[in-house]
Amino acid sequence: MIPISQGLRVDNLEEENKEGTEQNKEPEVDLVDKEGHKEKLEVYTEPVEEKEIIKPKPEEKKEEPKRKISQVIFDVYDKQYKKLTAFTLILVILAVLYVGFLTVTTGSFIQKDVSLKGGVTITVTTEKQADVLALEKFLGSRFTKNDVSVRSMKEGGRQSGLIIVADIDGTNTAELDSFIGAIESGLGYTLSEDMYSTEIMGSSLGASFFRETIIAVIVAFILMSIVVVLYFREFIPSVAVILCCFSDIMETLAVVNLIGMKVSTGGIAAFLMLIGYSVDTDMLLTTRVLKRKEGTLMSRVLSSVNTGMMMTLVTCAALIFGIIFMKSTAVRQIMIIILIGLLFDILNTWIQNVGVLRYYLERKENKTRNG
Repeated sequence: MIPISQGLRVDNLEEENKEGTEQNKEPEVDLVDKEGHKEKLEVYTEPVEEKEIIKPKPEEKKEEPKRKISQVIFDVYDKQYKKLTAFTLILVILAVLYVGFLTVTTGSFIQKDVSLKGGVTITVTTEKQADVLALEKFLGSRFTKNDVSVRSMKEGGRQSGLIIVADIDGTNTAELDSFIGAIESGLGYTLSEDMYSTEIMGSSLGASFFRETIIAVIVAFILMSIVVVLYFREFIPSVAVILCCFSDIMETLAVVNLIGMKVSTGGIAAFLMLIGYSVDTDMLLTTRVLKRKEGTLMSRVLSSVNTGMMMTLVTCAALIFGIIFMKSTAVRQIMIIILIGLLFDILNTWIQNVGVLRYYLERKENKTRNG
């Protein structure tokens, strides 16, 4: 016989096992809804189709804010400065090659007008209107071996006369008379002595003017270089300033030849003025980058860009205004040459010179750290 106490224990154990078995059948994970009521998580033993499974929503990717154009330009200017510097150096090399080729093939690195190579300038004063292009074409067909140009003079918006220039020998009376006769044929009427004036420039005198103005430009460039070297007393920054000025002159000279401009003595003077305009912004940049110590290198560069670009753009605006409204051909030529030079100066100062200075200062800093 089994004792009553043991029988009760057996019964209790069986009941506990039954309860445990029933509890195991139920899910063991409890969930709580928003109101705090408990919910059971049902566990499926049978296969469930994929469409019945509730998948978590993928996280939405946050769109990156669009970068401003100014920021993109700055990143290229900051990170690709070596490539940009190489581009400006290629430009000046091409300009030097073109000017050299022109010198070898034509015997002169610039196309001269009458004031530099000698010839005749005939100024016709008449109220009769004339077709400038047709007259120039007619004279060119009659004097095929000479350079002939015709410009109109205006007063009050109306044509008041003509300026006819040709590189003929003014000391040769027969040739001069033949040229005046051709002008009369082109105009369709006879010119009396009080209707025109003749200015003769001898070839030797023109050559002398050209030689003296070129010497003046070379001497000015050499003196500028000496002053730059004495001021900075560092070889690479000084060479960067001198190279930038040289690049401005050579690239401007190449463009002037490409557009077929015949340069006068005033045009040569424009190249002399261009030296001053070029070195101005370069001195500003190099002084701020080398002499100032506050801020980073790029912050000092950008400070120079803000000041220098404002100076250059204001000058360009004044030149464009003068080119549009100025009547004097000689003055307009000076303004055009300086404008071309200033546009190249923007590239050469703020890309070429900045690139050389950055490379020099970064290498100098690395040597100091490793030293």
